[in-house]
Amino acid sequence: MREEVIPILRVKDAAGAVSWYERLGFRQEWEHRFEPGFPAFVSIARGEVRLFLSEHTGDARPDTLVYLRLSEIDTIAAEFGVVIEHQPWGREIELRDPDGNRLRIGGLVSNASVANSAIAAPDQ
Repeated sequence: MREEVIPILRVKDAAGAVSWYERLGFRQEWEHRFEPGFPAFVSIARGEVRLFLSEHTGDARPDTLVYLRLSEIDTIAAEFGVVIEHQPWGREIELRDPDGNRLRIGGLVSNASVANSAIAAPDQ
């Protein structure tokens, strides 16, 4: 089993959030509730990228920022009607889900490209 980090995002309506994240290519893996009518805790995945969506009030704070590196950034930008920004480290977009969580999405880049942009970046 490989190690991984899985961000937890607070959502008010897990089913609605899953539908929104499906536009990004995520699919629901499973849903857990302690009892019927209790808050949902849902796992969604897009390939090896995974997020947890939780209706539980104590699990995460609203307005969280998660950075995702995904392929097909042009398709995603077109789906959401946003402009791709060109940064020294690559192309990226920023979205907000229906619950206000922020997703910064960068296109896939090689490690050499990131290293070269870090070398070329001015001192801060």
